[in-house]
Amino acid sequence: MKKYLNIREVSKLLDIKEHVIRYWDSVDPKTNKLRVEGISTKSNGGTRYFNRENVGKLRNLKNLLYENGTQNPSLVIANKILKDKSKSQILQISPDQDMPSIKREKAKKIDQILQNIRIILKKS
Repeated sequence: MKKYLNIREVSKLLDIKEHVIRYWDSVDPKTNKLRVEGISTKSNGGTRYFNRENVGKLRNLKNLLYENGTQNPSLVIANKILKDKSKSQILQISPDQDMPSIKREKAKKIDQILQNIRIILKKS
């Protein structure tokens, strides 16, 4: 593998559309911060290049967001987990007995997603 890949090469390698990679690597206008930090290296002209570490982060992000072939709209959670790998900063969600059953089910689902994310991050 070359030292740096361009966005087209990474898109084909990871089977992620180029516009999705650009979105993940863009600045959120509400916060003026990158949506996901550290997934590309930019030249002075603004061209995105990707090294092995960047490709690994993109692969992990894809796995987190497209679990079982369905898109999970949890970019914010995934970004926090990619940045903060320490266990003390990962959210623990436990269903409360006083919650309505729908909220308990959602909390269980979120807990399952977070557990899967932790397993994926430990492997990388």
